[in-house]
Amino acid sequence: MRLEAITWDRLGDLLAERVLALEPADGGLRPRIALDGAPAARASDLAERVSDALRVRGRPSLVVGTEGFLRPASVRLEYGHHDVESYYDGWQDTGALWREVFDPLGPEGDGRVLPDLWDPRTDRATRSPYAELPPGGALLLHGPFLLRHWFPFDLTVHLVLSPGALRRRTPESEHWTLPAFERYETEADPSGTADVLVRADDPRHPAWTG
Repeated sequence: MRLEAITWDRLGDLLAERVLALEPADGGLRPRIALDGAPAARASDLAERVSDALRVRGRPSLVVGTEGFLRPASVRLEYGHHDVESYYDGWQDTGALWREVFDPLGPEGDGRVLPDLWDPRTDRATRSPYAELPPGGALLLHGPFLLRHWFPFDLTVHLVLSPGALRRRTPESEHWTLPAFERYETEADPSGTADVLVRADDPRHPAWTG
């Protein structure tokens, strides 16, 4: 796979251009984009760059992170704080993402999206107001393991780190999560199935498939 060096600003601009050309496959009016990657890859930063580039081009967008859709601690930590299986399969509230994010953006949806549902730090509901995404607006959803849930994305971007870079850039207290990302690469093959692959080993010098 051939990768080309690029700057983060240029990458945000080029991804925004792709978003402008998207037509949702299900006939909806609001394209849905995945920015998939381990927390150490900082997909949230790229989502914000794309959002800024879209705004300059007159296109509204909504940035949503899956960290706002984690299950309550009593559920996700049922088998302990460092259970890899739970982290991989049970931390994200995928039902809530379908209900509060994807369904409102489908062909019959009204565009009213709940940007977050649960605060893992306080372990309480966020009580955030709904956000209105107008027709033509784009959802930019960032977080890990996004390409294994059959979410209806119209463009998928995977930020990949080599095993060494992932370990270096992940806090030591979170090294227990690393086997989950190895499993994800093996089972879901996000590097091979994403529409766009971004290698982010060096946070200053990304590369992408173009």
